[in-house]
Amino acid sequence: MEALTDAINQYGFPVIAAVGLGYFVFFIWKWVTEVIDPIIGQTMGTLIALVDRIRMLDNDLIRLNTKLSMLLEHYDKTGKPIDGEIEEILQRYGSRNESVKTNRNNTTPDPDN
Repeated sequence: MEALTDAINQYGFPVIAAVGLGYFVFFIWKWVTEVIDPIIGQTMGTLIALVDRIRMLDNDLIRLNTKLSMLLEHYDKTGKPIDGEIEEILQRYGSRNESVKTNRNNTTPDPDN
């Protein structure tokens, strides 16, 4: 403690404060580059993998919804009745896609759309 007061008396408080803040900035920079950067790198890898999985699942849902829409449209065009199992599935799970709902409810295509 005595060495600090001697340094303040010799160099002045602003110089000693600047040196102390410089050391603080150096310590924080060293901590961030050695500890935080590797963790962020690992987290980015995990995040990219999760985003890829979500895109894959979204593509699968779009593909399945398209298949369902095509199936319902085929049933409407051929005039075959939709068996109860498909109706039950549609009632239970439904579809959020408006084209599936319109294909299911309209047997004739709308020329305006």
